[in-house]
Amino acid sequence: MADKVVMSDKDLKQKLTPEQYRVTQKCGTELPFSGKYYNFKGKGKYLCVACGEELFSSDTKYDSGTGWPSFYEPADSNSVEQREDKSLLMTRTEVRCARCGAHLGHVFEDGPAPTHLRYCINSAALQFADANDK
Repeated sequence: MADKVVMSDKDLKQKLTPEQYRVTQKCGTELPFSGKYYNFKGKGKYLCVACGEELFSSDTKYDSGTGWPSFYEPADSNSVEQREDKSLLMTRTEVRCARCGAHLGHVFEDGPAPTHLRYCINSAALQFADANDK
């Protein structure tokens, strides 16, 4: 992971779309089956939309049937942070970008082998870098 970054609210509002800002900075969730990457099959890396940190690889992406991009592990264990989330009258594990703190989604223990984890991530929190682009 690169050094932690702190971006001002003003800079984030200029850089991000209103939906990206709502999801990453206000812990929003996009509607299932509505995001850009839930059914996307490209080969490459998924980066944090706010700071550009590499978060996930297409090699660990799978179709969970939930309507959000799902991965069974992050690109690097240090690229994401987990926090307890007790919103919506339930306890879940929130996933954030370790570099900038952007809200990404949640992780659940119902994924495929080898990790049995499902990182359920909002498309609005991601930016895709195609493996064929140099």
